[in-house]
This record gives sequence, C-alpha cells and structure tokens, in this order.
Amino acid sequence: MQENKKYTIQESPFVVPTTDGKIIREHFGNATNKDSNISVAHMIAPAGWSEPFQTPEFDEYTFIIKGKKQFIIDGEEIVLEAGQSIKIEKNTRVQYSNPFTEPCEYLAICLPAFSMNLVNRESE
Repeated sequence: MQENKKYTIQESPFVVPTTDGKIIREHFGNATNKDSNISVAHMIAPAGWSEPFQTPEFDEYTFIIKGKKQFIIDGEEIVLEAGQSIKIEKNTRVQYSNPFTEPCEYLAICLPAFSMNLVNRESE
C-alpha cells in the first residue's frame, strides 16, 4: 500500500481465505488497513455459490460488474445484473447467492466496515 498524507493507493489487497470458492479481495477495511469505518472489497462469486442468511450491523452497497447476483431481502427475491447497484440497510435480514451459470463479479462497500462480529450469519 502506497500512502501519502492526502491519498493511499492500494496495490496489494488482503485476500480473505474462503472455503466456498468465492474470491474476496479487501482493498480497505478491518483486514487490510485496520479501518473499522468502511470496507471496500472486490468479489467474485462462482456459479452456484450461496451463503447463509445474515442480519448485518452495517449498511452494504453492492455494484455488479459482471454476471448476476441474487438477494433475498426480508423474503423478497431480487436479481441484479451488470451495471446495477443496491444499498441494503443495516439490521436487514438478507441472503446473497449466485444460482446462475456464470460467475458474478462485484464491489461491496460496508459502513461501518465488514466484520465477522457484525455480520450475524445464521447457521445453515
């Protein structure tokens, strides 16, 4: 990471270890630069990927770069495609998945930063 008093260039994001095939590269946040105020991550969810429902204690913004991603928000199913974005308010029950045949590439921004202590994932 290159830092200057007025800016920071992220050249080596933290690659979050996963067991579900999802690629998570955190550019800024708790794991990368210890910033608990915001996290910015570049993600690739493989075809067929899903994670358990969760009720995060942070707002999450998602911008789809390629492919499609499914969201189940308080029982409502929403599918976003490349070029679309969504903000999900904190304390909202949500499930993220990619039940489609192509990987989904997207950016996720969390305020405050993503933390396992704040995500409140349900057991499967």
